[in-house]
Amino acid sequence: MVLESRLTTVFLPIVYIIVFVVGLPTNALAIWVFLFRTKKKNPSSIFMANLALCDLLFVVWIPLKIAYHLNGNNWIYGEGLCKVLVAFFYANMYCSIAFITCISLQRYWAIVYPLSKRRRGNATSVGVSVAIWLAVWVLTTPLYLYDQTVELSNMKVVTCHDVTMPDQRTMAAGYFLTMGLLGFFVPTVVCMVAYVQMLKVLCSSMTDEAIARQRRKAVALIVIVLVMYLVCFGPSNVALLVHYSLLLAQRTNNGYGFYVVSLCFASLNSCVDPFVYYFISEDFREHVRNTLHLPQPADGGAPARVVHRAQVQEEHHHHLHLLGQQAEQ
Repeated sequence: MVLESRLTTVFLPIVYIIVFVVGLPTNALAIWVFLFRTKKKNPSSIFMANLALCDLLFVVWIPLKIAYHLNGNNWIYGEGLCKVLVAFFYANMYCSIAFITCISLQRYWAIVYPLSKRRRGNATSVGVSVAIWLAVWVLTTPLYLYDQTVELSNMKVVTCHDVTMPDQRTMAAGYFLTMGLLGFFVPTVVCMVAYVQMLKVLCSSMTDEAIARQRRKAVALIVIVLVMYLVCFGPSNVALLVHYSLLLAQRTNNGYGFYVVSLCFASLNSCVDPFVYYFISEDFREHVRNTLHLPQPADGGAPARVVHRAQVQEEHHHHLHLLGQQAEQ
């Protein structure tokens, strides 16, 4: 019923079209800014560049998924491309979660310990990024080891990752249950702890109104990013655990429609991330405005580089002026 419904043949392709139309240019612009416009690299910009690359590598494959759903959930591109599409889908999800966790930890360190010296930070960030890419691609190799396409003779379609054969049930369930627990819930706990600690520091009593105003903006941003993270990845991973637990127990999943919709909404993260970069990074905002020839915002008549001089000297324009404000405190 789900495969024949308008939910999968109309609604899902509409969402994926939005993800593709928004995510392709914004992530390409983000990568260009991080690689060629940002002269002074810092750990956060390195992690955000990797996150943008991760999103872009996923977005370029979305047209195949759009065509699949518009074609009545009938896959006509062969087993190999189906495996590639599925692998890139889950690689994007867990790679994004990993890099968001790294950005959260970097922001935590910068806010809670703003005056600490972090030598060789860029080298460490590059090493961590390489390790994440290797780990994610190794962990997605099991998806290539069993068939992702299944022919349904009663519907006269070939599905891609929508039906699991009985003899592959144990392998598929074991894999996704492990990835859901280790790839989502463990990083989520780390992010939650980091954000709680940051909020404690930022919500501490301040007598300087200017610093308090900056901190309120930072608190709002932290809450928004955390909510977006949970909304994009929470339902999909919870539904994934429920679905494969029922599959392993050989029980029918009456909520399969919610499961496929939640996975679709998880892909929205790919077109949301560039807007998060824009609000997190002062450098990113400035370069985007210059690239698109947008007017500079009014800031009381003082150039942004002068207003945030302490931030430039202490923390290389890092995270919404917080580091410079901490240094002044």
